[in-house]
Amino acid sequence: MKTEQPPVIRLSDYTAPAFAIPRTALTVDLDPTRTIVEAVLEVERVDGGAPSLTLDAEGMELLALEIDGTSVPEDAYRMEDDKLSIAEVPERFTLTARVAIDPQSNTRLEGLYRSNGVFCTQCEAEGFRRIAPFIDRPDLLSRYSVTIRADKKTCPVLLSNGNLVESGDLDDGRHYAVWEDPFPKPAYLFALVAGDLAWIADRFTTRSGRAVDLRIHVEHGNEGRAGYAMESLKRSMAWDEERFGLEYDLDIFNIVAVSDFNMGAMENKSLNVFNAKYILADPESATDGDFAAIESIVGHEYFHNWTGNRITCRDWFQLSLKEGLTVFRDQEFSADMRSRPVKRIQDVRMLRARQFPEDAGPLAHPVRPDSYMEINNFYTATVYEKGAEVIRMLHALLGEEGFQKGMRLYVERHDGQAVTCDDFVAAMADANGRDLDHFKRWYAQAGTPEVTVESHHDPEAETLTLTLAQMTPPTPGQPKKQPVTIPLALALIGPDGREMPIRIEGEDRGTETVLLLTEDRQSVTFEGVAERPRLSLNRGFSAPIRLNQRIGREDRAFLMAHDTDPFARWEAGQQYACDLLLEMIESLGRGETPKADPAFIEAIGHTLANNGLDDAFRAQVLALPTEEYIGEQMKIVDVDAIHTARETLKRALADAHYDRLLATYQARRSNEAFAPDAEQAGRRALKNACLALLAASGTADTAELVRLQAETANNMTDRMAAIMLLTGNGLPGRDEALAAFRERWKEDEQVMDKWFAVQATSPEADTLDRVRKLMQDPVFSMRKPNKVRALIGAFAAANPVQFNRADGAGYDFLAEQTIALDRLNPQVAARLIGPLGHWRRFDETRRDMMKAALERILATKDLSRDCYEIASKALAD
Repeated sequence: MKTEQPPVIRLSDYTAPAFAIPRTALTVDLDPTRTIVEAVLEVERVDGGAPSLTLDAEGMELLALEIDGTSVPEDAYRMEDDKLSIAEVPERFTLTARVAIDPQSNTRLEGLYRSNGVFCTQCEAEGFRRIAPFIDRPDLLSRYSVTIRADKKTCPVLLSNGNLVESGDLDDGRHYAVWEDPFPKPAYLFALVAGDLAWIADRFTTRSGRAVDLRIHVEHGNEGRAGYAMESLKRSMAWDEERFGLEYDLDIFNIVAVSDFNMGAMENKSLNVFNAKYILADPESATDGDFAAIESIVGHEYFHNWTGNRITCRDWFQLSLKEGLTVFRDQEFSADMRSRPVKRIQDVRMLRARQFPEDAGPLAHPVRPDSYMEINNFYTATVYEKGAEVIRMLHALLGEEGFQKGMRLYVERHDGQAVTCDDFVAAMADANGRDLDHFKRWYAQAGTPEVTVESHHDPEAETLTLTLAQMTPPTPGQPKKQPVTIPLALALIGPDGREMPIRIEGEDRGTETVLLLTEDRQSVTFEGVAERPRLSLNRGFSAPIRLNQRIGREDRAFLMAHDTDPFARWEAGQQYACDLLLEMIESLGRGETPKADPAFIEAIGHTLANNGLDDAFRAQVLALPTEEYIGEQMKIVDVDAIHTARETLKRALADAHYDRLLATYQARRSNEAFAPDAEQAGRRALKNACLALLAASGTADTAELVRLQAETANNMTDRMAAIMLLTGNGLPGRDEALAAFRERWKEDEQVMDKWFAVQATSPEADTLDRVRKLMQDPVFSMRKPNKVRALIGAFAAANPVQFNRADGAGYDFLAEQTIALDRLNPQVAARLIGPLGHWRRFDETRRDMMKAALERILATKDLSRDCYEIASKALAD
């Protein structure tokens, strides 16, 4: 029987809560299979609200219910459809609800569950309703007091939000702890952790002189791998004070790393809970990418203390209010800690890989969605990454000083409140005396704007005229789009490679300016332009747009060599490579042998030889556009031709620059002690980028070079780079290296995720069979989200050749695993479906097979709301 469509929740239907709960007291008696929770709620009716009270309550057994100390008669309340409804309640009263829950069987990992023997909560977005009856919505803020009781031997550590105010021993080998949080918060920020955990401790002194105790709690034996996370936390706290003037507000800050977590991390007030992969790191077990991610995510969750916790969302449609803003803040933090140009390139790569396809597909939605069936499905690249780009555009419009003025007013106005995206933009507008109503269209419209640029240089008049047109393609539910505000950063690069002075309507604007596009079509004329310049457009990726510009390969090569903006310089190379690869794919379609452009190969050689450029930047230039990005530029995706063309171009680069690649590689081989700093990471990045191209040459010498690096590397970055090349290229020694890796790291969950992912993403023909076999490995478990993402998720989302194999076996496999996982963890299952949603982009045979896989998922009996929403929207016309 087909699952019925879940109800649709709409922004337009928002109404404020009918009741307030200013204080919440919880007593939690922990037991693996029968935890007893007593919730004492001070309840007040708001502005003559409804006479009855309805609380959210899922997956619990109601044991007792009292109002002001008197039991509520059974005929006066109902508990059904995940709601507890009580008729005819007083204006003000104390509600006491006693319930039983089963953390051990909670495979959804929402609410209270156990991970490797540790009790843990995850309440965002709607998990608190699985712990106690409550009005579980972000605009209901309450002050919490939490008493935790547990067996002292198995749970010596008892943590919750706020400050520890009391603790002691109880009878029968149990003990207790009482935590009080002085700040009002929504239920989604509640946290509780209890278990046998080790920890490392440190202290941070705020700029006002307060000492803050810092603790990171980990499983025993992992204490030595939490040091980098602690240093990242302290850097985050100092940076937020210096850049944003925001100081931490309690005397203790706890982080807990757990093995099983649906997300990357959670910003619960003063008790951040992390997926262990984003806390644990040392040179032996973590790559440079892991260290950078830890720094970024630790910063992200800490920055939420103000942008998310002290000021939170009125409703879940405003999710980007906290997430987009905080992603922008963590991006800025990482840019200041590392290489700003490289960080910007990495962020744009991610945006194009994850968000642009989302904007172009059936799941497209605005940064502030207007409807949903399941809120867990809207933790998306659009809300996070595109949301951050919207904040970045505000920063570009207002400048650093104006943006900080807006932030100060935002905090002053809304501290302790649940507010909206409109409230944030209003603070920015009012602080700077600007009208930003037109800008707010970014929050309401889905889709990626396309900006077309035409230029005309008049040497006699010494003018350059640009005509710019913007258009946003239709998206589901939004067939017609309005023009948006686009800040387009621009420079003119002269024939000598230098920036030319910019003069518009008699105004001198230096050598870089920002054009503000607000209409469908606009023109601008630059004066005093005697020689034809090359256009450096969308510098620093000043707006999240697709840029259509008629530009010859000679100009692309010139900008690759001379553009003074690092992002624009990299972008010139990426677009040159993309144009070339598309041409090579067309030749394959005609049955011809694809040929690489010698001018492009020469331009890459110049970059490789330019020792004046940062190693990390050169590594980015050597990395060709991904197969997925190339596919996004095609009307009909041909995964096999894309792969062939890209491999052909890599071989051509390797053959042309073999000696230089080898010399660059050898010059950066070192036995120096590993440090996760930007300089060393850049050297390793360039070294391994060179090795990747050398491996593409297919020579026995380079194959041996790769095998030796896999065998002798003294850090995980180099080891994984080599194993990826062995596996991805089917080189000799692959199976031996994989077996040795497993034997060494089989007890380490985080490292084994790398082992699964590297095999799942191999383009070799036996990959799907290998993935199925790996699912039987004792290390793998469908109950562990990290394992599912590393193996099944990586195969579907990051292996275009084998997932989209012509027989459809990849699609059948994903449907099969999604259905199986939906019974255990709907949230993780729903996030697997995305690759099937691109079915319209493929040939007819693949389209039909992908649709069939989606229909199979949708026809599953008792399908979760999570999976129903994604599958049904993916199939919608």
